[in-house]
Amino acid sequence: MTREGNAPDHADVVIVGTGHGGAQAAIALRQQGHEGSILMIGRDSMPPYERPPLSKEYLAGDKGFERIMIRPEKFWADKNIDLLLGSGVTDIDPVAHSLTLSNRSTIGYRKLIWSGGGDPRRLGCPGANLKQVFYVRDKRDADGMMAALEAGSKRAVVIGGGYIGLEAAAVLRKLGCKVTLLEMLPRVLARVAGEDLSRFYEAEHRRQGVDVRLETGVTEIIGEDGKVSGVLLDNGETVDCEMVVVGIGIVPAVAPLIAAGAAGSSGVDVDFCCRTTLDDIYAIGDCAAHANPYADSAVIRLESVQNAHDMANTVAKAIMGDKQEYNALPWFWSNQYNLKLQTAGLSLDFDETVLRGDPDTRKFTVVYLKEGKPIAFDCVNAMKDYVQGRKMLEAGLDKVDRALLADPDIPLKEMP
Repeated sequence: MTREGNAPDHADVVIVGTGHGGAQAAIALRQQGHEGSILMIGRDSMPPYERPPLSKEYLAGDKGFERIMIRPEKFWADKNIDLLLGSGVTDIDPVAHSLTLSNRSTIGYRKLIWSGGGDPRRLGCPGANLKQVFYVRDKRDADGMMAALEAGSKRAVVIGGGYIGLEAAAVLRKLGCKVTLLEMLPRVLARVAGEDLSRFYEAEHRRQGVDVRLETGVTEIIGEDGKVSGVLLDNGETVDCEMVVVGIGIVPAVAPLIAAGAAGSSGVDVDFCCRTTLDDIYAIGDCAAHANPYADSAVIRLESVQNAHDMANTVAKAIMGDKQEYNALPWFWSNQYNLKLQTAGLSLDFDETVLRGDPDTRKFTVVYLKEGKPIAFDCVNAMKDYVQGRKMLEAGLDKVDRALLADPDIPLKEMP
């Protein structure tokens, strides 16, 4: 591990980003037999660690930091992988094959893998920069929330009804906080799931004591003596609180790539091997816009560990001369209270859903169909459906009898 002042001036492969994608790219390169130098550059000051537990097990205190590290710190030295931490990349020169760091020093590369992820989308209202406003994107945010709780914060407002917001709300309730959750849309998870799942999670959070407010916006974060004291809603009401947690999406961190001439609008465009339009530069993970075969080849970004991990493997193989098309089935998960949600596939543009089981039993599956063909599964405490649903999607099973799909006693693997 090193800092900017001790950085090498060249590496065979430079990886920008020390999250899941960047870490897996370095690991996969060594597994594929790459013997040249590898340098990972990260804005985070800590060695590579898992991000999803930040809003779940780590925040709850169920896992210490050492348990969410992607590999022990010694691993990187043992594999001759250099870590340059606490460093940002400001410019890329694709002709000279070099990049510039925030301290204006330059590093040359033979191949560059951009795994920069994204920056949390910020609130634009007054008071958004108060100290007790947290964005659960890195360890520093989670540590700040834990410190606020230890200092006596007992009332929290969570802004955003996506997975990050819901997971944070669940943990804060577990830790004894009074929680108000605000979502501007008519339902939670509106961008990623159907109404059956949304209404189930709304009801569950309310049952757990969360004050869920839909179609509700924020006008101002109110502060007293530099500290959060409440949130002013767009209906004029004020919700008293000592901390605010914001989960309203990310902005892809690709500015140096775009400035260098890479194609891209939402993120940076990549081809089937995750190559950008710049020579010898690849992009993976949350920031990489790609034609996904499980979305009818629509160009999308996927913000998931699975996507970052599998894209990293694709790039490592391509650099080693084994060019294979990225073709991994998307999957996700979310833990809230004693509910384990597992998702396989992409429910984009579904035109019908089938409900397997009864949500009141807290064990059920939502099957998403498009023109009669299953395209995704949301499985709540339904591991068998998740495993068998993944296999169904990977096999490309065509139209399935809806009555059979709706019967939870008929295993998915037995569908004709």
